[in-house]
Amino acid sequence: MFTPPCCPNRDCRQHTRPSRGFYMRHGTYRAKCRSQSVQRFLCRFCNRTFSRQTFRADYRDHRPDCNALLFSAIASGIGIRQSARILGLSQRSTELKLRKIARHLRRLNLNLRGQLGAGESFHFDEIETYEGQRNARPLSVPVLIETRSRFIVWAESATIRPRGRMTEKRRKAVERAEKRHGRRTDRSRRAIERTLRRGAEMVKEKSVVVLDTDEKSTYPRLARKAFGRRRLAHHRTNSKQVRTNWNPLFPINHEEALMRDLMGRLRRESWLASKQRRYLDLGLQVHMTYRNLVRRRFNYDDSSPAQQLGFVPRRLTPREVLSWRQDWGNRSIHPLARSGRTVAQFQQRVVAAA
Repeated sequence: MFTPPCCPNRDCRQHTRPSRGFYMRHGTYRAKCRSQSVQRFLCRFCNRTFSRQTFRADYRDHRPDCNALLFSAIASGIGIRQSARILGLSQRSTELKLRKIARHLRRLNLNLRGQLGAGESFHFDEIETYEGQRNARPLSVPVLIETRSRFIVWAESATIRPRGRMTEKRRKAVERAEKRHGRRTDRSRRAIERTLRRGAEMVKEKSVVVLDTDEKSTYPRLARKAFGRRRLAHHRTNSKQVRTNWNPLFPINHEEALMRDLMGRLRRESWLASKQRRYLDLGLQVHMTYRNLVRRRFNYDDSSPAQQLGFVPRRLTPREVLSWRQDWGNRSIHPLARSGRTVAQFQQRVVAAA
């Protein structure tokens, strides 16, 4: 039986520190998209009513039956237009539904991660792509992974200046883009700092951190700033070495190839490229969820990267990652919980069982 973990009203004191018996059952209602009746509740303190559906990620969705199918389609590299054709939705409704799903998955990715054990190492690199126009509006995508499990710690995009050979045709394209969107600034360093900081948050303060990157000159200083000079063991490899599985950078090279294969927005010479950078960031959250929580680490594995690190007890299904809202941090309901157990309570139970 479902038990609400808190009052969803943020202005109620039972939202952050719920007491036992803060609610009472308040009837049921029938929804067109549900075969069973939905239980209502009444908060004894703020007198606001809510239901089990209030805590669901598909709260107020018109077509919740399409959410898992849309997630699977986008995570498999299918574009928005083709997904809309398959699901029988309009392109606009598919875009809005995907944005809501991606924002939910961003919170889920942050809520379900924990602390790494001793001896963990990271691989870091950048992918270059573009928004809207290939030769005039390039982007950099810093990617940080945990080496053994291939868990994607973080990835986000940042604008960079056009570089490389500047032909007359390209120079005019850059001028037209600057006239329309303004002069392009290089924000890659800030994105690299934020990405590396995500990894530092998952490592205990006194643990030694092993980081493998290529020989880009800005990486050493930014890595020392994020992880600390004393505990960082930074290994650098020339990016021009043959990209075989003997290459020290093979784990990150392999993950980047996987990202380009499963994310249509990152493919070279593709119609699926993002028109605006913020939508590429939302697409990255979809891929991170699929890679970390749903997909096997390797084809011969039965466990996901998050399962390898002990963040979840098993691989999640698309319906499970889109089950409960994650607005409230570790006080949100865990995606594997049946009766309303929060992320913090669920993780404590898993640790106690281990």
